[in-house]
Amino acid sequence: MRKRISCAVFLLGLAAGPVLADTTDASCEIYPAGSDKLDRMVDCTFSQRQGNVVIRLEDGTEYDLHPVGDTPGNFRDGNGDAVYRQSGLGEMGQIFRFPKISIFVYWERRDQDAGDAQNATAPFSTDDYDATALLRCGEGVSDARAICPAGVARMEVGQASVTVQSPDGQQVTLNFMKDTATGRPDVNASGHEVAARMEADTWIVVVDGTQVYEVPEIFLIGD
Repeated sequence: MRKRISCAVFLLGLAAGPVLADTTDASCEIYPAGSDKLDRMVDCTFSQRQGNVVIRLEDGTEYDLHPVGDTPGNFRDGNGDAVYRQSGLGEMGQIFRFPKISIFVYWERRDQDAGDAQNATAPFSTDDYDATALLRCGEGVSDARAICPAGVARMEVGQASVTVQSPDGQQVTLNFMKDTATGRPDVNASGHEVAARMEADTWIVVVDGTQVYEVPEIFLIGD
């Protein structure tokens, strides 16, 4: 019998979200509830019909969700538990929280061979960083079509340093600092020219005029 567990995934029709077909390939990061430590990352598929969504992992496990009430992003799973959709990944995907796990659904499928079998965000791990993630990235100021592994070292008052590995294997550290007098944000990278802007809840960072990285604010500050 197919194992079925309910969870929340992206609700189509969000103004800021991508336009998707009824079924699309995706990548799914699974975290224990309340934890920044990645449990696993797997290929998955996402589908929606009349507000009901299904996400299927590569092992055949399905997560079902049914919308409830009039507030977008509120769902119930098959056990009757409340599940909530959250922003935080920008156009890369959506975050879904329910009692025992969180699932980060990304609209780009990552090559599983790019990381080691036990760590989807290799070479970064939570042994060395406060959290790790897969960030949308690319070549060109308006092109972010790849997925790049990254690790974040968090600091006080929402400051952080993010080390990210580009598709060609080069690493750069992006520093998200704040002016001590005004509190205004200052994004920089040692030895590089950086241009950064905030779009919704995601930083768009262009390094040396060619490499673009999308860094969700939630990655910098945590839950």
